[in-house]
Amino acid sequence: MYSSEVVINREEGLHARPATFFIQKANQFESSIWIETDRRKVNAKSLLGVLSLGIMKGSPINIIANGSDEQEAVDSLVALVKSNFVE
Repeated sequence: MYSSEVVINREEGLHARPATFFIQKANQFESSIWIETDRRKVNAKSLLGVLSLGIMKGSPINIIANGSDEQEAVDSLVALVKSNFVE
């Protein structure tokens, strides 16, 4: 298992459009991937799960992956968040 914490800096938080980018990126990896906040943990490959977290600007999230490409998956998703969802 590999994980990393990152803060959402996008003004609108992790709403539909950036969540879609995040999920598309997560689905490129074979590993199981989760997003964890202080409240709960959801499947990072599920749009409804990610949106249900209601992640706002300034919120820290923990990205967790388990599988053959876990480090690459987490590092790639952290980079996407840090770029404000611009690839």
